[in-house]
Amino acid sequence: MTTVMPLPDSRTVVDEARARGAYPHVIDGAPHGDRTGMLDAIAEALSFPAHYGRSLDTFYDGLTDLSWLPSGEHVLIWTAAERLKRADPKSYLAVHGVLSDAQRALTPRGGRREGRILTVVLAD
Repeated sequence: MTTVMPLPDSRTVVDEARARGAYPHVIDGAPHGDRTGMLDAIAEALSFPAHYGRSLDTFYDGLTDLSWLPSGEHVLIWTAAERLKRADPKSYLAVHGVLSDAQRALTPRGGRREGRILTVVLAD
């Protein structure tokens, strides 16, 4: 039997991030049922510079750069991710995969940290 854990409350995740000195960035996935809309929402939440494109490759590059943001931990809180997962499962997997890869790249062992850590949290 598989136990499904409930998603954390986004307000709690924001409060916990701030308490440890991290920068929270909340994305409401509810209005985004396609890949382009979701990538745009994440890029906006993280203040991506205009020169970053809308492909998954440039999205990854932006996520693993973040040089325009202050050093430290940046917590990307994706609420209502189920909307994209239901509407476009392939796009959900692609976006989720890039977020996971970027999170791993910005760990101390990832080699591209440069004073920034990316933490991705799915929340309700």
